Amino acid sequence: MSLTLIIIIGGIILIVLLIVGVIVSSSSERTLVEQRLGQYLGEEGNAPADREAQRSILTDWVSARVEQTSFGDKIKRDLARADLKFKVGEYFALIFFAVAAFGGLAWLIGGRNIISFLIGAVVGFFAPGFYVRRQQSRRLNRFNDQLADMLNLMVNGLRAGYSTMQAMEAVSKELPAPISEEFRRVVQEMQIGIPMETALNNLHRRIPSDDLDFVITAVNVQREVGGNLSEILDTISFTIRERVKIKGEIRVLTSQVRASGTLLSLIPIFLTVVLWFLNPKYLMSFLDAGVLCAVIAGAAVVILIGLGYFIMMRIADIEV
Repeated sequence: MSLTLIIIIGGIILIVLLIVGVIVSSSSERTLVEQRLGQYLGEEGNAPADREAQRSILTDWVSARVEQTSFGDKIKRDLARADLKFKVGEYFALIFFAVAAFGGLAWLIGGRNIISFLIGAVVGFFAPGFYVRRQQSRRLNRFNDQLADMLNLMVNGLRAGYSTMQAMEAVSKELPAPISEEFRRVVQEMQIGIPMETALNNLHRRIPSDDLDFVITAVNVQREVGGNLSEILDTISFTIRERVKIKGEIRVLTSQVRASGTLLSLIPIFLTVVLWFLNPKYLMSFLDAGVLCAVIAGAAVVILIGLGYFIMMRIADIEV
């Protein structure tokens, strides 16, 4: 077995281990927020020394520096919305390893060319962000689908004599994830003395849902001016159910447009990458007409692809 084949196999194994590590980390049972709340609620089983031993000094140092910036705060918010159990420093370490793994594998497959390494590095750089955005979208859709059932459960609890906090606690125990996890955090924050308005705002920060914002506004207004909260939430529940139904119908009717826009935009990029790895000399013949001409043509292609994708996505984006 040649050395090159061994290195290629090692790179593939490294990428597989990287993907497995991301999945295992993102599916762990407790989040960092829950662990910190557990210190006050008596639910944390590890001793402080054990927790310190489990931390990485490097990732903690990077997280402490980056989280103070607006960019780091945005990454921290995105990870929380995707329910990924990463610190900011660990996320940067994941990007670094992804760039190294994909770039090294592309460098070996592509004839040890620096351009091949750059192609793999670009893919590795954007892969974690793509995964985070995909997790955000899936989690937000599941939350919106469960919101109407949550409101019905709260309405029944309020009519049975529960307080608002007790109704939220029932939601955290009775409904499936992710809505149960989020309301469990809300209840835990309120139990350690955080005002309900602040806890609900933190919930909306993690779940940027328009329907949830409507519910939170109704709860806050009712706490200020009074009124029958159960009837208000019952009306909101009916409205949200109708909106979810209409959104589902629109999603089905526009799925072909969205799929066509995505595929038609990715096919030229995919074919260019494949041609580079199969026959780079043929692709480099594009420069025979001159570097300036090739740059102008390449820029025109990128602009036209982006414009076509934007137009097709705008056609499929129907607000309800």
